[in-house]
Amino acid sequence: MTAETETHVRLATLRLLNRVVADLNATRDLKDTLQAVVDGVVSGLGFGVAAVNLVRSDADLEVAAVAGNDDLRKAIAGQIGSREGWDRILAAAEPWGPLRFLGHRTGLSDVGDVPSWIPDVPVGDDPEAWHPRDALLAPLHTPEGELVGVLSVDLPVDGLRPAPWRREVLGMFAAQAAIAVDNARLRSEMLRAVARLEREQLALRASEESFRQAFEYAPSGMVMTGVRGHEQGQLLRANDALCRMLGYPAPVLKRLGLGALAHPEDRPLLGGHLGGTVPVAGCTELRLARSDGTYRWVSLRTSQVADGLGDLRFGLTHVEDIEDRKQREQALVHEASHDPLTGLPNGRELRARLAARFGLVAGVSARAAGASVPSVDGRAPYADEWAVPAGQILSVPEGAVVVVDDPPPMERRGVALLFCDLDGFKHINDNFGHHIGDVVLKAVAERLTAAVREGDTVARLGGDEFVVLADGIGREEAEEMAVRLRRALSLPIPAEGLAVPLEGASFGIGWAEEAAEPEDLLRIADEHMYANKRRRDRAQRRAG
Repeated sequence: MTAETETHVRLATLRLLNRVVADLNATRDLKDTLQAVVDGVVSGLGFGVAAVNLVRSDADLEVAAVAGNDDLRKAIAGQIGSREGWDRILAAAEPWGPLRFLGHRTGLSDVGDVPSWIPDVPVGDDPEAWHPRDALLAPLHTPEGELVGVLSVDLPVDGLRPAPWRREVLGMFAAQAAIAVDNARLRSEMLRAVARLEREQLALRASEESFRQAFEYAPSGMVMTGVRGHEQGQLLRANDALCRMLGYPAPVLKRLGLGALAHPEDRPLLGGHLGGTVPVAGCTELRLARSDGTYRWVSLRTSQVADGLGDLRFGLTHVEDIEDRKQREQALVHEASHDPLTGLPNGRELRARLAARFGLVAGVSARAAGASVPSVDGRAPYADEWAVPAGQILSVPEGAVVVVDDPPPMERRGVALLFCDLDGFKHINDNFGHHIGDVVLKAVAERLTAAVREGDTVARLGGDEFVVLADGIGREEAEEMAVRLRRALSLPIPAEGLAVPLEGASFGIGWAEEAAEPEDLLRIADEHMYANKRRRDRAQRRAG
């Protein structure tokens, strides 16, 4: 190349540089700026491909823009390289003024986790020929020295390593690109901040009116509770939906407060936050009293509303009517725990109740000699005997003697399980049909329920097997109950105009003190039932 030709090329390159810098400064956002950087390198600075690795907020670098080769774009666009990897490469590269050249002979062939691409191009014979493994990098530093990215260029159009003047042009462009990228980044952040501020100001201007309308016209109940000064814990405001739900006018609701309307069993769920203290964020479900004396299930969702400075203004509680949902849930629970034919508790529910009672009876009997009867949890069942739950510490007056031995002479009272099996029920199904058998089972359930004590559990295990769970019962009383139940089942059962005879029922009694687990108690009662059934069968055969 002659001196005149080289001068012409340099002038043309400077004109292109001026144009691409102008394009760079005309971009509107960071994405366009980054693309203008790589497009300018390819269109005006004599390189076949270019990529910008942008420094992210976590300090790693991401390939944010690629130009010159679609395969390269697909291969590395969006890839992440660690800051440590880039620092290692820049430190190992040969300084070319502001640029960094990583030649294929440096021995640093492994670039680690930094995105890389090796073009499939031949290597010329010229000593200055560009090698596919060569890399030319332009760190993009702001005037303050902050690294905002790394510009990577490859495939010089003349196939040679860039001459010094072309390196200088690339360095000048990289300096302008760094400023443009930094300005675009700051501009994007500023625009986001301005947009956010405008949204906040609009929200602040609209919040009072929006809240007023949302509060007044909300389909669910809403209340505002004070959190500061003399208003703390007071119900400040109630909307129309809540007044209609509970049947109270707003002034009455404000005077009462929701805490006073909560069902006595549900008041601990409030934690006091609706009855005199600062409302706390959270959600709970409970029953509230209506003006007609009934209770209604509601869901309370409480949040704290603060002003622009972060100071609490009031507590806001949404009161949603969930009566229908609760009824459906209770119906599902009942279906899962009760026999669909007879309506009695099923085996699952029986075992749950047994497990609860086993937790209560696991303990010892104790008797105090020469002392007044102490109490356990404030109760003493008998004058000289009480049950001590497992793990309970027993406190007695000083000087008293506690004897843990045989029970007192009075009759023990405990948990009994009466296992009932209908005799000859299969004949009813065979002779009258299963629909008559179902009528008989319903009638058996009704008779058993009517013959037990209040508080006893009558359950159906399945088929013609029923169980009675009796708590606080003596052995003699349990035997009498079995006789009473057997008599209740001895009479024919009317069904669709027929008098369906029952051959009888066999009972077996098990006691909780004989079993270690609920299943053991069921097994023991079942075994006693079958033993009684066999004795009755033998007696009937001898009588016949």
